[in-house]
Formats: sequence, structure tokens, C-alpha cells
Amino acid sequence: MDSNNPGPRSRGMTIDMRVAGAITAAGASVLAAPALSGIPPITHRLPAYEPGIGSRPRIVLTFDDGPHPDGTRAILDILGENQVPAIFFVVGEQLRRFPDVGSRIAVDGHRIEVHGWTHRCMLTVAPRKAREQIAETADLIETITGTRPTRYRPPYGVASLPALSACRALHLRPAWWTVWGRDWDRDATAESVHRRIARRIGPERSATILLHDSDTYGTYGSWRATAAALTRLLGSCAARGITIGRPQA
Repeated sequence: MDSNNPGPRSRGMTIDMRVAGAITAAGASVLAAPALSGIPPITHRLPAYEPGIGSRPRIVLTFDDGPHPDGTRAILDILGENQVPAIFFVVGEQLRRFPDVGSRIAVDGHRIEVHGWTHRCMLTVAPRKAREQIAETADLIETITGTRPTRYRPPYGVASLPALSACRALHLRPAWWTVWGRDWDRDATAESVHRRIARRIGPERSATILLHDSDTYGTYGSWRATAAALTRLLGSCAARGITIGRPQA
């Protein structure tokens, strides 16, 4: 992102209008592409979580679907051992079940953002309910961590106009990703997840990586492959001179 961009609030509104325009012009199925196609080409034209301004290219690690009592703790242990920051897009119903795990995410120095109250596709959620669920999740995050979230990533990467409108009203900026590991697949392994990500990143460009610290909405035990892949990824990034950095606030 350019340092000449508008401030957070006005830039967030610009992003909202750009994404809303994409939906209007191409139909809701366009933003469903990441979930339906198995590949995320559309996300390269949507706002991801930006690396810090004024720094060399870097990647940002993001984790969806937690908190999870086992998966999130395993990921936090690995991140802590390697002193690497990350962003966790949490599900409200999970955060309510495991507030202690959510609290640890913040205590360990990572950001917590909104993934929704449930993991339901937003195209099937009524407008009023969409705003209520996003607001309730944001409020719970603030109650547990003391920090107001600033970003929203829709479940499955599928947005809706009511959800984007709610983001604008709540001063949340929608965020997608540029690379994912398909770590939720039944056949995913540490090797397959690492290989899928490693071949699409490099020291010359920034990227936002999507992984999952929970198996609640995916294949049972999938977080184990994610954790093992993360260890490999951190090692290969260090060897290739790829910076894993803290994103913009």
C-alpha cells in the first residue's frame, strides 16, 4: 500500500465501495469463487491484510476459524518459539466457548480480527442478522482483549453487500488473502500445505497467507498438518530471506 493512501476510515470506505462494486458488476458468485473453485484468483483483486508501510516485501500470516483449545495453542507455541507475529480471524461462537485461548492470542502479541459469529456463508444470512453477528463478534473481541478489531474476513471468503455495509458502519475493513495452503482438505499433509504456499511466495513480493488453527469447521485433526506445515514454512522462509512481518494496525 502507498503511504499517500487516505487515512484508515476513508480508505476503509473506499475498499468497501470497490468490493461492493465488484459484487454488483459481476454478481455474488464472483466473491464465492475462492470457496467454490478451490483456487483463490479473485482474492488477488481484493484487499488483503497489508504488510507495514515503508518496509521491504514481507508476508503476513493469518489463521481462521479459532480459537481452538488444541489447534490455536499449538500454533501459538510455534509462533512464540520463532518470535513471529500473526493475525487470527476468530469465530464469535468459538471465542465465547474458549475465551482463555482468545485472551492468550492477544497476550502473546498477535492481532485478533472478526471472522463472523458462526461459519455460515454470508450469502445465506439476512441483512439485519449479518450486522448483528459481525457487531457481536467485534464487541466480544474487545471485551476479552481490550482492543477493538479493525478487519473482517467473511467465512469461505464469500462476502455479501449487507456484510460489507455492516463493516463500513462498524469501521471494519474487509480483508481477504493472496495465498492459501488448503490445510482443511481431508488429504492435506504438512508437506502438501507447505509446498502449496512456498511455491507462491518469495523475497521480492508481499503476500497474505491463509491457514487454519481450528478443525471445528473442517476435517477433524487438520490443525496438526497446519502446525507441522507452519514449522516447515518458518524454516524455509528464513532460508530464502523472506520476512514474516507485522501488518499495519
